[in-house]
Amino acid sequence: MLAEIDVAIIGAGVVGLATADEIAQRKKEVFVFEKNHSFGLETSSRNSEVIHAGIYYPEDSLKTKLCVEGKSLLYELCEMSGIAHKKLGKLIVAANENEATQLEKLYKQGRKNGVNDLMLLSQAELKKVEPNIEARAGLLSPSTGILDSYSLLKFLYNQARERGVEFAFNTEIIGIEKAGARYKVQIRGQDGISAFVARVVVNSAGLNSDKVAQLAGMDIAKAGYELHYCKGEYFSLGSKYRNLVSKLIYPTPEQAGHGIHVTPGLDGRLRLGPNARYVEAIDYSVNETQKETFYDSAKRFFPLVEPEDLAPEFAGIRPKLQAPGEAFRDFVIAHEEKMGFPGLINLIGIESPGLTASPAIARYVGKVVRELLD
Repeated sequence: MLAEIDVAIIGAGVVGLATADEIAQRKKEVFVFEKNHSFGLETSSRNSEVIHAGIYYPEDSLKTKLCVEGKSLLYELCEMSGIAHKKLGKLIVAANENEATQLEKLYKQGRKNGVNDLMLLSQAELKKVEPNIEARAGLLSPSTGILDSYSLLKFLYNQARERGVEFAFNTEIIGIEKAGARYKVQIRGQDGISAFVARVVVNSAGLNSDKVAQLAGMDIAKAGYELHYCKGEYFSLGSKYRNLVSKLIYPTPEQAGHGIHVTPGLDGRLRLGPNARYVEAIDYSVNETQKETFYDSAKRFFPLVEPEDLAPEFAGIRPKLQAPGEAFRDFVIAHEEKMGFPGLINLIGIESPGLTASPAIARYVGKVVRELLD
C-alpha cells in the first residue's frame, strides 16, 4: 500500500517555499519535491531582486492584487526576520515627450491599482533626486525596493522545515494520475523510482509548470497553459559607478519586460538589466554581443556609463504565458476542479512580480488548500 500525504508541492522556488510554510501552519502534512539539488536555483534567484509596487498591470489582475498585498507582507517579513532589504524607491524615466505621456498613463494605472504614493517629477525635480540621470520627466515610486533573495529563500526554507515540511531534492515528478479522490504521484529520485498518494497536489514548478500540468493529464494547449521562455541577461558596472545613483532607474516599459534598468545592489554596486529575448531552451549563459544593446539603452538616461565598464554577470528565464507580440497574460492560480482535476492546484506563468507577490500567493493557495482539506 502506498504512503499517503496531505499536500505535495512540486517546486522549491520562492512561491513553493512560501506556500509550504503557509500550509504547514495549519498542521497539514506537506512534502516539497524539487528536481534540483537545492531550493530557489532558477527564476527565484535569477532576477533583479526588486520589491515591486504594483504599477504596471490591470487593476483587476492577480498580478496587481497579489503584488500590492505581497509588497506589504514582504517588507513586514524582512523587518521581522532580519532579511537584508532597502526601500530605495524607483524612478521610471522618460527620454522624450512621447515617453512622458506614457509616464502619465502609468501614474494613473498605478493609482487605480492602489499604489497611492506615486509622484510625477519634472525634469528639474528629477535632477534634484538623481543628479546623474538625464531625462525629460520621471515617475517616482517611493515604496519600491530591493532585497537579498537568497536570504528570503533560506528563511522560508528553514521556517517551513521547523513547521514539519519535508523536502525531497534531486527528485523529479514523472507521473501524476487520479486515484479516486486523490492523486498517485510517481517520482524519480536518488534511490530510483517510487510513488505515493496525495490528497492535494500544488504545481509550483516554475519553468516546468506547464509540463507538470500535462503530466497530470491536462490538455495544456486547450487550457492556454503553454509557457514561452523569455531570457533576461544582466551586466554589472565597475566599482567606480558605486552609489552614483541612489534609486532603481527604469526606462518606460516595453512589451516583453520593464526594460533594461539600473539596479543598485544592497552594497551600492550597480547592475544593468535585464533585457528580454524569447528563447527556445533554458540556457543561463550571457551573450556578450548584447553589451552594445545594454550600453545604448543605459546611455539614454545615464550618460556617465562607458561601454568598457560593462561586464557580463548572469541570466535568468521568465516563464511567460504570452508568446512574442501577444497581449498581457495574468498569473494562472487555479484549482482545476472544473477541468476534471479536483485537488490539483496549478500555478503557471509566475514571472515578475512573482517574488514580490510570493507571500500573498502563498496565502491565496493556502486558503484553497484549507477548503479542500478541512
